[in-house]
Amino acid sequence: MDIIDKIDISRLPKHIAIIMDGNGRWAQQQGMDRIFGHQNGVQSVKETVETCAELGVEYLTLYAFSTENWQRPKEEVSALMDLLVSTINAETPVLQKNNIRLAAIGDIDSLRPNTKAELEKAIAETAHNTRLTLILALSYSSRWEITNSLQIICKKVQEGKLNPENITSDLISQHLTTAAFPDPELLIRTSGEYRISNFLLWQIAYAELYFTPKLWPEFRKNDLYEAIIDFQSRERRFGKTSEQINP
Repeated sequence: MDIIDKIDISRLPKHIAIIMDGNGRWAQQQGMDRIFGHQNGVQSVKETVETCAELGVEYLTLYAFSTENWQRPKEEVSALMDLLVSTINAETPVLQKNNIRLAAIGDIDSLRPNTKAELEKAIAETAHNTRLTLILALSYSSRWEITNSLQIICKKVQEGKLNPENITSDLISQHLTTAAFPDPELLIRTSGEYRISNFLLWQIAYAELYFTPKLWPEFRKNDLYEAIIDFQSRERRFGKTSEQINP
């Protein structure tokens, strides 16, 4: 039996989020600089997007660049932005051909002007695609996102547009950059690290977490299959008992 045959297509996670970690360490293992790792990580992105589309996953969020990543050496940040622009330019026709919509979350205004322009162009060009929504988390961190949402909510309270008693978890969710998307059901982190790194902290409250030792440039189709199979083996109770879930 092939590994894909172990997947129950009727029980796919609707939304998968991935912390793409390990580019730098992979490059070091090859005796190359960190940028080489980021460049090779693009192939893993392509294969993961393609696999999700083939399976029928509806949303895929990739943690591409955090707010903390701005603190990295200027040369690496500049190379990452250039890589992002070149990849968007090269892949937008592929997204169009495969009916994939591009979206982004994070402090997009903090990106370099040319990076932001290319990103917004690709988002507009793919806006009507319906097969898969690919969400790039760029200049993103959960603490930034939650702080930003609370500032917006507090301003509405100050202006008399919102009663504090009406602030609920749903209202907070509506003011996050992910408001248009369902919460992830499966979060994958590569490279063997066991932490969330300030990623979608609000949204993954009930997500299943999957950690793999594979470095991101090594992550391939079968690795995604294994993560989904593991997800489908779990009982998701959302605070209830097994008896309530399976009466």
